[in-house]
Amino acid sequence: MSDVVYIALGSNLGDRNAILAQARRAITEIDGVRLLAETRLEETEPIGPVKQGNFLNQMVSVASDLSPRALLTALQGIETAAGRVRDVRWGPRTLDLDIVLIDGVEHSDDTLTVPHPELPNRDFWLRQLAELRGVSDG
Repeated sequence: MSDVVYIALGSNLGDRNAILAQARRAITEIDGVRLLAETRLEETEPIGPVKQGNFLNQMVSVASDLSPRALLTALQGIETAAGRVRDVRWGPRTLDLDIVLIDGVEHSDDTLTVPHPELPNRDFWLRQLAELRGVSDG
């Protein structure tokens, strides 16, 4: 049985539109994952102490047969392929992919917590979740 997973996409370096488009394509190429819906693109200010450019954000919902850990590993591979470098916490990045929520699932280990602990603090994530649930439930 597939889980419905909500994945946040963000970029504030390079050709943000192209990077997010490639990330969406790459997500659909993960074995055991099927795209259900995607939100409109939204520009947001960066969060955290590091001075940087605005982010282009989007959220997708997918049906996934993968465990949360296996999905995270696949998403981190997509980030790496897009040139993601993890050197500064809250710093600029070519691509950020976060598992925000998995319907009916709670998960916590040393590197992944679902629902994402920052969900209540990110209004744009809450808006995007509402948008996807309206599309998916319609």
